[in-house]
Parts: sequence; C-alpha cells; structure tokens
Amino acid sequence: MAAPLARICGKFCRHLSRPWSTLQLGIRNRSSSSAVELSTGNEAMPGIVCPPLQTFSEEENMMREAVKKFAQEQILPCVSEMDENSKMDERVIRGLFEQGLMGVEIDPQYGGTGSSFFASILVIEELAKVDPSIAVLCDIQNTLINTLLSKLGTEEQKQNYLSRLSTDMGYKGITCFLLDRETDGLHIGKKENKLGLRASSTCPLHFDNVKVPEKNILGHVGHGYKYAIGMLNEGRIGIAAQMLGLAQGCFDHAVAYTRQRVQFRKRIFDFQSMQHQIAHVATQLEAARLLTYNAARLKEAGRPFIKEACMAKYFTAEVATLTTSKSIEWMGGVGFTKDYPVEKFYRDCKIGTIYEGTSNIQLTTMAKFIDQEYDQ
Repeated sequence: MAAPLARICGKFCRHLSRPWSTLQLGIRNRSSSSAVELSTGNEAMPGIVCPPLQTFSEEENMMREAVKKFAQEQILPCVSEMDENSKMDERVIRGLFEQGLMGVEIDPQYGGTGSSFFASILVIEELAKVDPSIAVLCDIQNTLINTLLSKLGTEEQKQNYLSRLSTDMGYKGITCFLLDRETDGLHIGKKENKLGLRASSTCPLHFDNVKVPEKNILGHVGHGYKYAIGMLNEGRIGIAAQMLGLAQGCFDHAVAYTRQRVQFRKRIFDFQSMQHQIAHVATQLEAARLLTYNAARLKEAGRPFIKEACMAKYFTAEVATLTTSKSIEWMGGVGFTKDYPVEKFYRDCKIGTIYEGTSNIQLTTMAKFIDQEYDQ
C-alpha cells in the first residue's frame, strides 16, 4: 500500500509547478490580470515578481498539514513517556515509515515518496514542533543517509537498501560502506544517557573483525571524508529546520500560557515588558525561518549554498537557545516543571550548537566564504 505522502506527491507533482520552478526554467506565469516573466538571475529584472520564501506549492501545503496531523495525533501523546524512558515508541517509528516520512526524496521506484529536499525541511520542522527527538531521526535519514546512498550508491545498492530505508524499520549500520545489522562482528554499544533528545538513541558501534564485501563499498575507496563533509552541508539545513521547529513549538506553548495566566487582574501577556520580549523572539524566529528556507531553496536550485547553510544552522541554534530560555522565564515556576513541555524543549535545543559542526565551526566557515567574496 502506498504511503500517504507518496500518494500526495504522485497526485500533484505531475500537474503542479512548484513556486520556485518557474525561476529555474524561466517559464512565463500568466494570470487573469497580468503576465510576468521570471528569470534565473540573482538580480531582479524590471517587472519581475519573485515568490516569497514562504510561498508553498499545493503539494507542500498538503504535506505540512499531513505531517502536522500525524505529529499531533500519534507523536504528541507519547512524548513524555519516550523522554522519560529514553526510548522511542515502536508505534511512532512505524508511523514514520507508513506515512512516507523516512524516504521523502527517495524515488518511488525504490518505495520512496519522490518529493523534494525542501519538502524534507518542512517535514523536519513540523515534527520538531512536537518532539525534536523524532525530528532528528527523520532529519539524519533524509538529509544524510538517503542522500549519500542516492548520490553514490550503485544500482544494486539502491535496489537493496533504498527500498528498505524508505519502508523497513530494520536497517542499521551505514557510513561510506553498507552493512546489515546482523553482520558478524558488528555490535551496537551501550545507549548514552543524554541531556536531551532522549528518545533518540545514541550508541557507539563496535567492529570486531568485520569483513565488508567490495559490493558494499559506497562511492570510491578513500573518499569517505569528502563524502561526509559534503553531506554535512545539506544536513546542516536539516538541523536548522529541526531547531526552527523546536523553537516555534516551545514559543507556541509559552505564548499560549501568557495569554491565559492572569496576574494583578490582567493577562501577563498584556504587560508591556512581556510584549516587547515576545515580539523580539517572534522576530528572531521569523529571521531564522527565512534563513533556513533560503538555504533550502538555493540547494534545490543547484546554486552555492554552503555559507547560507552554515548561517541557517548557526542562527537557528542561537534562536532556539534564546526562545526556550525565555519561554521558561515567561512561564515562571511551572515552566521549570515537567508538567509543561518547555523544559524538554530547553534540554533538546542544546545539541543544536554542537552536532554537525559546532557554532564556532559555522562561524569559521562563514568567515572563509566572506573573505573569498571580497577577493573577487
């Protein structure tokens, strides 16, 4: 049975033009009142109308709504228990596969949804609004593992593994070579007891005299570092989407509380100092969203995006830290308890400044690109 998102994509991808595809192809967009021609250049020509970054195709809107509904109905009821037990609910994992969320960009011939990189970013953002632990599982698989295998894998490897990555819960062990979990000598170590993202397992892998068949080599021998670094550039946009969704989810809970909580005969939202803080954080969130969407659009358009990906990851991690901290302060004592989800968002966001390149690494990379730009 086809996954729900695959059905959505199959129905619309052939008939709908994504809002940015007209920019890539220079297609004339006609309406009843005007006709404007869009081009591929970086600078706008007279009369050109470029769609806002938050303009979504019908397919993308339907996907966002489908993921939002899935997250609210199937993930949200399990969040506290998964965090407490440091274990992901099997029903949630099964739901991710059944909904087609673990193979968003994988070609339908391999059992995937056949959608776009930007769609992956939207999926990650929506999942992170409810539980970043689930979002990081979806993020790593879609922006790193699936991409690496799709770009470098042989046809035999794609047939063997891509179909399992998009539909099978039993895969494990993939770097620049491919291994089945049952491979002799491969052992999964003790699960780390982490501060945040507790439902998402982090375990060391032990290789004891493991023999890797030549057919399982992914790409070229000796090019693993280059592949890993290349995938991180795309993965950083995924992390940015995760931090963005996390921050937005926390912000939504906190603002709702300030609009309900009454002190001194008025909502705490109505105090001017509170309004200024909320408006400031909302502005930071919007800027983070635009950075993330812009990096994703650039990647999809085949244009340079490494600097923009670093900017998005760096800034969204900083905004997530600010948002979650402020949210606890706005809610006071109850924000410090596990009765509300903001303390979990606070713990989950810390990893954003660390994995897939620390914030200092992002700043260093950005500075190198800025230096090169001024050489031209």
